[in-house]
Amino acid sequence: MGLEDHPTVKKYREKKAEGSDLPEPEKLDSDWLKRLVLNAGADDIGLIGIDHPGIADQRQDILEIFPRTKSLISIMCRLNRDNIRSASRAISDLEFLQTFEKVNSVARAVVAFLNEKGLRAMNSSSGFPMDMAKWPGKMWPISHKPVAVAAGLGVMGLNRLLLHPRFGSFNVLGTILFDREVSAYDSPLEFTPCIDCKLCASVCPVGAVGADGSFNFATCMTHNYRDRLGGFQDWIERVVSSKDVKSYRKKVRDSETVSMWQSLSYGICNKSSYCMAVCPAGESVIGPFLDDRKGFVEEVVKPLQNKTESIYVVPGSDGEAHVVRRFPHKTVKRIGNGLRPNSAIGFLQSLPIVFQPHQSEGIDATYHFSFTGEEDCSGTVVIRNMTIEVKE
Repeated sequence: MGLEDHPTVKKYREKKAEGSDLPEPEKLDSDWLKRLVLNAGADDIGLIGIDHPGIADQRQDILEIFPRTKSLISIMCRLNRDNIRSASRAISDLEFLQTFEKVNSVARAVVAFLNEKGLRAMNSSSGFPMDMAKWPGKMWPISHKPVAVAAGLGVMGLNRLLLHPRFGSFNVLGTILFDREVSAYDSPLEFTPCIDCKLCASVCPVGAVGADGSFNFATCMTHNYRDRLGGFQDWIERVVSSKDVKSYRKKVRDSETVSMWQSLSYGICNKSSYCMAVCPAGESVIGPFLDDRKGFVEEVVKPLQNKTESIYVVPGSDGEAHVVRRFPHKTVKRIGNGLRPNSAIGFLQSLPIVFQPHQSEGIDATYHFSFTGEEDCSGTVVIRNMTIEVKE
């Protein structure tokens, strides 16, 4: 039997001859596409082209995972804010887990529909899984926040969360790539929903969110991601380095061990996300803050500030100093965060990420590094005025 006589081939030829029931023009109708995504369960959607300048720095990464990409769909599903605001992280984590699953489900349903109609499309995970072989580098195939900003779904806030004009910081994002242009693309917002209240800075247990606009990624990750990535790596190393059970229990409390079990069994859990919980930005969120600011602080902010809990920090870091100074009633737990570069270039690239500004106070120095051997590269590091600059 020749290839053209095969039942599968004949069926494909027949279906192709019948044509698709999608709109005929080469460009998909943007309104039709938006209705499709909203009907699938998304709360908002934005559209951009692959050549949008707002995603220029990840264009190559996107084309590597899906070379046919011509357009991107930014998907947003809202979080139930009172769950996130609860002093119980179990209630907050449940909301995160369910909403991440919803975003992935919506994206998958849209991709399946487009595939059935003859289009090529794909979606990446809203959060995890990621490409762990690239750790500690860029493991996520698509950076959802810049896509959402370019597509007009919001603006990055002081807390480094996407602030949606209606739902504020209470959202989870996803992205779909597909092989067609659309009739109309979206534009970034012309204003920021952030009201500059700085509540996110006041509630962060490790001081990662600076009132001056700075953000300490490593400090944030060390605490909030204790049960995953480098935090999990640190825990494993504590297990294997313990001589016996008694030695292990001196390093890790029983509650910490079962916390790891819970994250492994039921889904990744956070230790904070307080910067999201207290954020009043967004039309459907801001009311209680405007109507009674003192009451809002008493009900939402102070329970998180006053909570007795363990805060995970790298020894000698800005995070440790912040907890001791700002939240003395919280318990400092000194750990490693697993952020170890695996190359000379990785070392230079990681310096701005792991840099601890307040630990550098009074330092005015320039260092030049030259690497030879398996890697031949160099870099100059300037530390001055509690900032770091790395030059090639």
